[in-house]
Amino acid sequence: MSELVYKTIGVVHSPFKEPKNVPIQATVSKGIVGTIEIYPQYIEGLKDLEGFSNIFLLYHFHLTTGCYLMVKPFLDDKLHGVFATRSPARPNKIGLSLVHLLRIENNILHVEDIDILEGTPLIDIKPYVPKFDDRKNAKIGWFEGKLDKLNETKDDGRFCKPAKS
Repeated sequence: MSELVYKTIGVVHSPFKEPKNVPIQATVSKGIVGTIEIYPQYIEGLKDLEGFSNIFLLYHFHLTTGCYLMVKPFLDDKLHGVFATRSPARPNKIGLSLVHLLRIENNILHVEDIDILEGTPLIDIKPYVPKFDDRKNAKIGWFEGKLDKLNETKDDGRFCKPAKS
């Protein structure tokens, strides 16, 4: 099995200092603001990003422990294959969040609707383009009938290292 190595391009700054009680999706983090600090060598890559209202953030779940092929996700009490979930306990601990880009000041991206932990290493940024990303009549598998719990469901820390004392 081959191994890939990614470079961290920045770090996330958010009000969430530990996994417990973090909203489990950015859609229920309405109004929660944070910043993304881009490292100096990647600033040039931000050119023209300010023209987008929303961006995808790809990041490393740095506090997640273990990799499970079967997981009990936050919105269900049954086991599902990890690739049919948004669980952080994955073979490659890559997270994805769609956030609202408020503004860019030098190497700092000001964002809203963030659901990512403070100090999370950022791997990549991609612009949200509705014509590319929106799918009509999309099926949502086992999530069908579960999304009514989304607003009140928070991370309970089940996939992460215990908080430091």
